[in-house]
Amino acid sequence: MSTDKPSVKHFLQFKDLSREEFDYLFERTRWIKEQFKSYKRHWPLTDRTLIMIFEKASTRTRLSFEAGIQQLGGSAIYLNTRDSQLGRGEPVEDAAQVMSRMSDLIMIRTFEQEIVERLASNSRVPVINGLTNEYHPCQIMADIYTYIEQRGPIQGKTVAWIGDSNNVCNTWLQAAEVLDFNVHVSTPPGYEVEAARAGLYGTSHFMQFADPMAAAKNADIVTTDVWTSMGFEAENEERMRDFADWQVDTEMMRAARPEALFLHCLPAHRGEEVSAEVIDGPQSVVWDEAENRLHVQKALMEYLVLGRKNS
Repeated sequence: MSTDKPSVKHFLQFKDLSREEFDYLFERTRWIKEQFKSYKRHWPLTDRTLIMIFEKASTRTRLSFEAGIQQLGGSAIYLNTRDSQLGRGEPVEDAAQVMSRMSDLIMIRTFEQEIVERLASNSRVPVINGLTNEYHPCQIMADIYTYIEQRGPIQGKTVAWIGDSNNVCNTWLQAAEVLDFNVHVSTPPGYEVEAARAGLYGTSHFMQFADPMAAAKNADIVTTDVWTSMGFEAENEERMRDFADWQVDTEMMRAARPEALFLHCLPAHRGEEVSAEVIDGPQSVVWDEAENRLHVQKALMEYLVLGRKNS
């Protein structure tokens, strides 16, 4: 019997899938969510196993993947790198060889994107990026689906990203290229999108603004993230000073379109990157956004394992 690694599809960056694939996944998400809300059983992944590897702390990622695979009829195994041989220096390549022979899917939430890439290149099953320092593709899938659910197609719309040019921002920029919408980024001086990365994403879907109010003007979505991401805690005090004028507040939301939505990947710090009036206000859809992590990831896991489904 051949021991060659079979060809598999991974989801390591947003650009790993095409616009046509995302159109399918968003429609599939709608159907899967409808089944869930109607208490209709949908178990396409019966007896399938998801291994979840966590090197970074998580609430929404663990809940949505663990609940999601169970709602699809499968099961999840949680591994923290501190409690496994990965935490004792086992090469990622070796771990991938073993894990992928004992499971049907692997999700990893870690630091460097390189770790995810190495894991995938040695895995016999699909690998999903649950978050790295560079990208957070599952989050942006949920964000875009939330907009589609609330307002319709995102093509041609404008997203205002206010704050740090972090992994979530990077993924919005990739998504804009794939799905044909625009991103306005405003960061404090010294925190801009890297020139090389900006060049990678091109200029037709991306603009940088020194003034956050200008970035938010006429936007369809205003979104942000915490000022200090995981791994940058030592910079917290400096960041609190540098980002003070980059809070999304009611004045900034008024600069956006009247029907604009506010998004935040959570957890949020009220009074820092967003005011309580905005995140708890009528334009905020952050709780729908959080729930939709569950449904888009169910569609994604089903697709990576089984391909396209009609029912």
